[in-house]
Amino acid sequence: MNKRRLARERAVQFLYQWDLNSSGEATEGLERFWEVHRAEPLFDDKAKATWSPEEKRKLPPPSLQDLAVKDFMESLVLGVLKHLPELDQTIVKYAKNWNLRRMATVDRNILRLAVYEIKHRNDIPPVVSINEAVDIAKKYSTEDSGKFVNGILDKIRSDTLRPSRQSTER
Repeated sequence: MNKRRLARERAVQFLYQWDLNSSGEATEGLERFWEVHRAEPLFDDKAKATWSPEEKRKLPPPSLQDLAVKDFMESLVLGVLKHLPELDQTIVKYAKNWNLRRMATVDRNILRLAVYEIKHRNDIPPVVSINEAVDIAKKYSTEDSGKFVNGILDKIRSDTLRPSRQSTER
């Protein structure tokens, strides 16, 4: 799995947790989240479930790839949290007949992440954000969630005044 996909998946996981139980500062929550999840590409879930706190402390230091995933993930999460009211407003505007709280929590946070990328990350082409969001929705939610997410994001993309297939950052 490429590091940007992994970072997006971690961002959705963090946002899901934050949505259900936001407490403390986001940066503190990110540090705790990172400590728990940073070794996941290296080990399977069964092995990690039996680790003692002492074993977790003995993990090798993060690699450059781990740090790249962490940096991208944190930039996404902090961007989403900074623009959360605006992102939610956009989602509600385009999700006809859907109340934000009625949406599945995972779908709501996938949408938040993708809308943030579309509206605020000019270095990421909107179609990339949409494709990533749809794939993550299929993986972590349902096949119908992929269609739901795609429908909303495609409407948002069509009203976005920038090229959909290239970044606009120079």
